[in-house]
Amino acid sequence: MLDKPAPAGRSLYYGGEWRHPISGRYAATSNPGLDEPIAEVAEAGASDVDAAVKSARQAFLSWRGVAPLERARLLKEVAAIVRANARELAALDAANCGNPVREMLGDATIAAAQLDYFAGLVTEMKGETIPMGPDVINMTLRQPLGVVARILAFNHPFMFCAGKIAAPLAAGNAVIVKPPEQAPLSSLRLAELVQDILPRGVFSVLPGGREAGAALASHPGVDKIAIIGSVGAGRAVMKAASDTIKPVLLELGGKNALIAFPDADPATVASAVIGGMNFTWCGQSCGSTSRAFIHRDIYEDVLSRLPSLAGHYVPGLPTDDRTTMGAIISRQQHARVLEYIASAKEQGARLITGGAAPTDPALTKGFYVEPTIFADVTPTMRIAREEIFGPVLAVLPWDDETKMLGQVNDVEYGLTCSIWTNDLRKAHRTAHAVEAGFVWVNEVSKHFLGAPFGGWKQSGLGREECLGELLAFTQEKNVHVSLRGG
Repeated sequence: MLDKPAPAGRSLYYGGEWRHPISGRYAATSNPGLDEPIAEVAEAGASDVDAAVKSARQAFLSWRGVAPLERARLLKEVAAIVRANARELAALDAANCGNPVREMLGDATIAAAQLDYFAGLVTEMKGETIPMGPDVINMTLRQPLGVVARILAFNHPFMFCAGKIAAPLAAGNAVIVKPPEQAPLSSLRLAELVQDILPRGVFSVLPGGREAGAALASHPGVDKIAIIGSVGAGRAVMKAASDTIKPVLLELGGKNALIAFPDADPATVASAVIGGMNFTWCGQSCGSTSRAFIHRDIYEDVLSRLPSLAGHYVPGLPTDDRTTMGAIISRQQHARVLEYIASAKEQGARLITGGAAPTDPALTKGFYVEPTIFADVTPTMRIAREEIFGPVLAVLPWDDETKMLGQVNDVEYGLTCSIWTNDLRKAHRTAHAVEAGFVWVNEVSKHFLGAPFGGWKQSGLGREECLGELLAFTQEKNVHVSLRGG
């Protein structure tokens, strides 16, 4: 259970200090598992953003001159702090975003691994030499951008905060984080934990809403903006960033497909279908394979196994170690998920499990939905086309490969895809055909440090969790040296 109700710091953190917002605005942040407020947290406005950016810019001028291996040492210290405080950080996230505390412990572990990973890559920010003859040295350098702003999503608040500062800091940038408006507490706690490790102003946390996000995206002192969020939020950030021609890194939504061929084992496919939905955090994951295309030869066999497998995920209080499925982030999103379930029923999909809020009296105050699976879904139904960001799975039968691939690709998203077959030729052919940035074959839902993660189409721009992410926070400079004398 949550031992500490909130971090002591609930204001804005920049310049190495805690500051009240200029407007004086504070807003309640809540526990979606109980629909109860936890604490009042500051709301940054445009004036606060301006002050924080100026502070970060001054810090950057010193931080960029710190030797890469020293930056790496400090990042490893941060990773050690994360591991030492993983239980508390997981409890904060469980209470504030609704995901089960047991899973949030895993998030802290992943964040620490990302910090260590990028600390280990600092010497890979290498330039090149271009041969131009004996009297010339032509070379490239990689240098940090300056001030980087990162706008985070609510589904993995701490993992995104700690893990996503790693690459820009390793590259020598100052970083300003805007934590999710719905769940800012773990980001604020991280600032408390590392304020004596990272130099003043190098890392800032500005809780707030749309005003803060828009101000960061358009601010001329911010050199790059990165966001994890919806397609709509990504579009807004991209438009705001265009005023100052700043680069963007976008990890956006998904309506991802799992494709099962007739040679795949039905039991294995059924387990993958359930695993790919990320029911533990209520399907609130941009990478969830929320459309399962199952070949008609194994369709009914797979369907028959899904209810019992989904039954492992039982909504419960997020702060309870026994809970296997948490809460939806907000009342608004809860209503939205239930509306999608109603639309699926109206459009003729066959409900095979779930489809309602749980009846457990202990959960009546929170925002819970049972694991929900619809069969006989057609590609034109809303649940087959729109990102729900909830625990709702659409299962579609297929028997024509060409037609099925057309349906898989006929959405605006292109983040992940999972392919299940024992035929190596089919696997490669399908992996090439699907319009997605990250493809699993006989695997689902896993990330691998070093393997680039990112989307096609409107699922985003850029790649993360790899060397490419580190280099994306640098800029290339060419230096031409004549040895012929002045």
